[in-house]
Amino acid sequence: MQVTDKGADGLKRQFNVVIAASSIEEKVNNRLTEVGQQVRLPGFRPGKVPMTLLKKRFGQAVRGEVLERTIDESTQAALTERAVKPAMQPKIEVVKADEGQDLEFSVEFEVLPEISAKPFSDLDLTRLVATVSDSEHEEAVTGFLKNRRTTEKSDEVRPAKKGDGLLVDFTGRIDGKEFDGGTVKDAMIELGGGQYLPDFEKNLEGAKAGETKTFSLTFPDDYAGSMAGKTAEFEVAVKELHKITLPELNEEFAKSMGDESVQAMRDRMRKFLQDNYDSAARMRLKRKLLDKLAEAHSFDVPQGLVDVEFDAIWRQMERVKQDGQLDPEDKDKTDEELRAEYRKIAERRVRLGLLLSDVGQKNAVTVSQDDMNKAIIQEAMRYPGQENAVVEYYQRNPQAMETLRAPLFEDKVVDFILGQAKITDQPASIEEVMKDPDDDTEAASDAKPKKKAKSKKKDEE
Repeated sequence: MQVTDKGADGLKRQFNVVIAASSIEEKVNNRLTEVGQQVRLPGFRPGKVPMTLLKKRFGQAVRGEVLERTIDESTQAALTERAVKPAMQPKIEVVKADEGQDLEFSVEFEVLPEISAKPFSDLDLTRLVATVSDSEHEEAVTGFLKNRRTTEKSDEVRPAKKGDGLLVDFTGRIDGKEFDGGTVKDAMIELGGGQYLPDFEKNLEGAKAGETKTFSLTFPDDYAGSMAGKTAEFEVAVKELHKITLPELNEEFAKSMGDESVQAMRDRMRKFLQDNYDSAARMRLKRKLLDKLAEAHSFDVPQGLVDVEFDAIWRQMERVKQDGQLDPEDKDKTDEELRAEYRKIAERRVRLGLLLSDVGQKNAVTVSQDDMNKAIIQEAMRYPGQENAVVEYYQRNPQAMETLRAPLFEDKVVDFILGQAKITDQPASIEEVMKDPDDDTEAASDAKPKKKAKSKKKDEE
């Protein structure tokens, strides 16, 4: 094997490989001999088929197999000899491979960059800590009871009021035409329950069973989808009045929910809320950390990886655009402008991914089988009644297992970095924890020029 380096350009590498024709022919003949030991042809005993006949019947297929295997093995040998790590599968182009000629092919690829992480002890981060208040706890308990409320048809003939339920059919129209999602049959609406827009529920107060109500409603400007800001005409047929009853919070109810007592149930709900608060605070801290890591590290990244990441982002953006949910600040921008912005985001994602991977490898960060088992169980719990099927799916599908392993590995690396950083805890409300970090006062001076990039980076964590 003769390997000739064709130079380097940044992370790009290229070399040519030449394999002598005699070597290829020897491999082809050896493989044909193996085939001759296995195949059965009329008039010949196994292993006694003449080579000329084997070449005529199987020569082309065997030659293709040998060339493919030789190219793969030679490429790997050349990479190992040069101690380089391709960022992606190398691009191979066959220059010549005709029978009787030397095999020649070129190999192009990008290598992973050399990464030198800055000392994590220099990182200074503020962690917002939100504690569940008594009022928030009580609101959660009330919501829990509401979710388990019962409805019973009432024979009373009276105007509906807040707290009542109405069984209705309704149709919504814009400019006289029905719109998607605007027609619903047998909808149970709790007046004042907040399931529908406040104005929609308010227009049904005072309605009686058997009546039909018509009214106009303007969707809020921040309403999701294409209905934002539009005015619709609704026709609502009130079919039944229902009495809504909340379960009584007592020991019997608590035990029916799997708790030993009312206090145990309340404690469990407080812990559930606190876990959610802590999770939100961690996500905010993680985003701040990634912002600081991105600012502190600048190195070339393989453009092939950026292309793959950008393509995924752009496909998602096109779906959002098709659904009419494009950010208002993006609506007047050309595709060329959006592509340039999203490519920067793709490059940032790749750079952070390579940095975290490098940190994890150099510091022996691993994902244990116990971690994987917990992740599989959590995933299975999302599909009640199908838990066993979900577990079996992951156990039989290595690629699916990797989709669980990757975020676990990233979180472990993040925890490793946070363990070395300087972190100051700061009491905060849940509203502050959930607020966009770009809106922080400390970042007000430069938030505007960075707003676009950061708003789109939320998906990457």
